[in-house]
Amino acid sequence: MSRHKRQSSIELLELMGIVQENGNEQMSRPHLYNPLAYDYVLVAKSREHLDRESIKKQNEFIEQLKRKKFKVTKILNDDLVFFGVKAPLEIFEKYRYLLKVSDTCNWSSDQNNLPLSTRIRVVHFILNHTPISSGGKMLLTYCQSSLKMEKAHLTALLILPEGLRVLMKTKVFEAKFCLHEKKKQRELTESWARWTACFQGQPITAVRNYFGEKVALYYLWLGWYTYMLVVPALIGVVVFLYGVAFFNTSPLIKEVCDIDVVMCPLCDKRCKVWLLSDTCTYAKVSLLFDNEGTVLFAMVMAVWATLFLEFWKRHRTSFVCEWKVSDWCEEEEELILHVVNNANTAPKKFKHSYLRSTLVLICVIIMILVIIGLTHVLVVFRVIAAVQLAEGSWEFMTTHSNSIAMMLGAVLHYLIITVMTRVNRSVAMKLCELEKTRSFATTERSFTVKMFTFQFFTYFSSLFYVAFFLGRINGHPGHYVRIASKWRLEECHPSGCLTDLFIQMAIIMVLKQTLSNVFEFTGPWFGKWLKRRRTHKLQRKCANCYLKDEAQVKLGAELCDNCKMRDWLNNYRLNDVDSFSLFKEFLEMMIQFSFTTIFVAAFPLAPLLALINNVIEIRLDAIKMVTLERRLIPKKTNDIGVWIDLLEAIGVLAVIANGLVIGVSSDFIPRLVYRFIYGPCANGTATDIDCMVGYINNTLSTVSTYNPEIRKEFSPLQMVTPNGANVTSCSYKDYRNNEDYNLTPQFWLILAVRFAFVILFEHIVVICKFIAAWFVPEAPMQVKNDSLYDKFERLKEELRSFEESQRRHFAGANGM
Repeated sequence: MSRHKRQSSIELLELMGIVQENGNEQMSRPHLYNPLAYDYVLVAKSREHLDRESIKKQNEFIEQLKRKKFKVTKILNDDLVFFGVKAPLEIFEKYRYLLKVSDTCNWSSDQNNLPLSTRIRVVHFILNHTPISSGGKMLLTYCQSSLKMEKAHLTALLILPEGLRVLMKTKVFEAKFCLHEKKKQRELTESWARWTACFQGQPITAVRNYFGEKVALYYLWLGWYTYMLVVPALIGVVVFLYGVAFFNTSPLIKEVCDIDVVMCPLCDKRCKVWLLSDTCTYAKVSLLFDNEGTVLFAMVMAVWATLFLEFWKRHRTSFVCEWKVSDWCEEEEELILHVVNNANTAPKKFKHSYLRSTLVLICVIIMILVIIGLTHVLVVFRVIAAVQLAEGSWEFMTTHSNSIAMMLGAVLHYLIITVMTRVNRSVAMKLCELEKTRSFATTERSFTVKMFTFQFFTYFSSLFYVAFFLGRINGHPGHYVRIASKWRLEECHPSGCLTDLFIQMAIIMVLKQTLSNVFEFTGPWFGKWLKRRRTHKLQRKCANCYLKDEAQVKLGAELCDNCKMRDWLNNYRLNDVDSFSLFKEFLEMMIQFSFTTIFVAAFPLAPLLALINNVIEIRLDAIKMVTLERRLIPKKTNDIGVWIDLLEAIGVLAVIANGLVIGVSSDFIPRLVYRFIYGPCANGTATDIDCMVGYINNTLSTVSTYNPEIRKEFSPLQMVTPNGANVTSCSYKDYRNNEDYNLTPQFWLILAVRFAFVILFEHIVVICKFIAAWFVPEAPMQVKNDSLYDKFERLKEELRSFEESQRRHFAGANGM
């Protein structure tokens, strides 16, 4: 039957070059129990550097492990003590048996092999759930001495430590890590974790065998995302070049560059009137990101996001089926590990508290309001900066005060993002603690949603203001909206507001990707170099140990202490990792995906920047994970978790945001209305003139200084042009009557068309998204058929076993 044939989806990814063909062959796995491989290593300061209570806790923890029949090897090195931990075979036998009888994990595990990655995961759980009896007493003593609380009250609040986590916080142990396998580490370095492999496929199954399914699915997702960025990157470049092609021929640019219009001052006191023709270059830049091509591009990107997700689901399903983890349940595995660790333990009950949920919701809302408040700080900063620059003595600064203020605001926004990332992480962790989630899987999901929400508002609150409010709430001459009744709000250029949004996005995206990658690579490299300087260098491995380490077949063989220590010390020098190390990489890519889709109408080059970044990001993360950091705890899973829901939400938000950007922020609708209703081609008789001639002048309104309100707004010194001529009127961008300054019918018509376009755009794109989602099944038919046949064969095998046992039972009964 064809059920043993390799998945066509996997073969397609190999053909595309996203994954390597040889990387998907099942690698040879180690023995069921390898005596040379230590499952875990603990590091502590020597006794001279610890107090008596810490030494007592350390000894008790080691004794607890020995009671569980763990083998603990202690080796001294200068002022450090290393404890090599090796779990007994019976623990893994219990684990395998419980997997076999579990409800969901029984068909999602290989019962004949137990690789080191699985052993590491089991031992990691047991170490973190091995409590010590003296921990509660020490915590009580600490609280009494520091908080001066009553003993009875303290005892009521006392929470016993859960083992290694508390011992790490109190510095009883300095570090904990699992060991890299040198041979597989070299193989991954050759085939994956090197810069020369940037344009090669990834050995996903080799990564899975070493780092676990969770890491492998991240790199598979990132590889597919990067490959899919090629098409939108090319289309974005075409849209950009389309704008470049009309640099000199567009009537809009010609009108701005040639028009003899005096514009009203952009600030109070020292700002003077200015000529619209002086901003010819700005108008050309605006056309690069605000032309007819951006509408089509926004629609393409909305459908692209749907296709990307739907095809990702197919590829994910193919790989998890091949890895036999389709039905894996993380929470059920946690129950199994609890039983393996302590058969007398009681499972944590599911709990829900409306009070806690309400408190968490209130805290989340308050945090979001604080983040939005920072957006107002940025607005105030840009307004004040623009005024100060416009009133300066440097002519270049005065002329381009608004653009420079916008750039400075973007840099400040990036700095705020850097600071708030740490704050958001701390707040999200505290809220997860307040929720008291039942398992680590639940905690991870809750933390992910909260952290992404906070980061999303941190990144995009300012962009939403620039996209939808900048230049629309600033008022008009005689009735300007002011901050603290002093500083006028910012205005848009007559060519449109989309360039301001582009400047914000470009600076933040470039700074974020460039600086993040620099620090992401140099940080671990420098940390490894610093630890190497601080620790004593050991001599080379002896020949006998080298042969043992390469062969790994002699039962009971052991490396000498010096060679063990050399290996442990090399791993200790690497940078530390934690349960959320992979979360940081996912979060970074989710923010980038948001930039690439939500405001892509204003920044068509965003997919190109994302593509270039991701090609580098894959290898940078691989090099960091394989050579610069300690080995991540291999986690088993069958999906990227709650991230897929966030991707769906971003896709929906992208449709709404892009529709609003084109309909509200862009000048696409006003140009459309002018072309067919107010322009020279409105009556259908003009044949020798461009239909957009006169558009810029049509969007401007004029005020006269003879009006008393305008005379209060602008002083006579401000109404002097750069060439020294006095003017009695000036123009500003708005649709208002020149006599009473009320909004014109054209304004209300454009507003109605804007909303009609947004509704039409979103409905069309949503329909296209639904059709695309329906057209592409989530799971390939071959995967479903393979799963069906696999379950059918397993059921037949169980039935044969049952019938055999029944025959033996009846044969024994008849024999009696």
